[in-house]
Amino acid sequence: MRTYTSVWRIRFLNGLQYRTAAYAGIATQLFFGFIFIMIYVAFYNQATVEPDLSLQQVVAYIWLQQICLSLVMLWVRDPEIFELITSGNIAYELCRPSSIYPFWYSKLLAQRVANMTLRCVPVTIIVLLIPEPYRLTLPSHWITFLAFIVTLLLALLLVVAISMLIYISVFWTMSPTGSVLLFAVLGEFLAGLVIPIPLMPQWMQFITYAFPFRWTVDFPFRVFNEHVQGSELIIGICNQLGWLFVVLAVGYWIMNKAVRAVVIQGG
Repeated sequence: MRTYTSVWRIRFLNGLQYRTAAYAGIATQLFFGFIFIMIYVAFYNQATVEPDLSLQQVVAYIWLQQICLSLVMLWVRDPEIFELITSGNIAYELCRPSSIYPFWYSKLLAQRVANMTLRCVPVTIIVLLIPEPYRLTLPSHWITFLAFIVTLLLALLLVVAISMLIYISVFWTMSPTGSVLLFAVLGEFLAGLVIPIPLMPQWMQFITYAFPFRWTVDFPFRVFNEHVQGSELIIGICNQLGWLFVVLAVGYWIMNKAVRAVVIQGG
């Protein structure tokens, strides 16, 4: 574990150096947050039926997307790993006295945490101070906020495990474009990043239940909104843990198959 924690620390400190990109990202996230909220304000003003989420909850949902953007977006990627695979330099990774899967997992985890660290606090302060209806409303109880932190951490681990499948697929496709587009477009929609899942038709909500993506975004955000409580919260956390175990196990197994194929082709 010391190897992987060292990799995480080095990658995290390296990610903190890109402050100019973080400043640009803050402005972009605030801009898109306001645009999306204005769309939903217009939608709620014309709605004839009360949606499952209140406008205040949707506003919090949108701002949480922007605050946690680096943690939950599937299109966040590491070009260095893609370059290692496509150029053949993966041979250097195979020479390391450590397993590739946890090594890369640690790097990707640190990258996401570092990006969020630079952007999270400024965006959060701004959205807590702006006037209604654009203001972010905090949970009414500290236990709810604690549950949100737990579910968000599990969501982060699950997002990284899912993104590992993108990198592993490049061992066969030799191009990251298709995998990134497939996971980003399909995954973000099923996660509730395009439309909050409670606002989807009932039949579409059932489809999202068959995939792990909704547990990375929709579930922790609705915990923050106090839309998920009690036994539903406990069941949701169990689902997060179950999907995390499954995706990690599948990814580790496929990675071992990919590494064996690379060794065979190389010699």
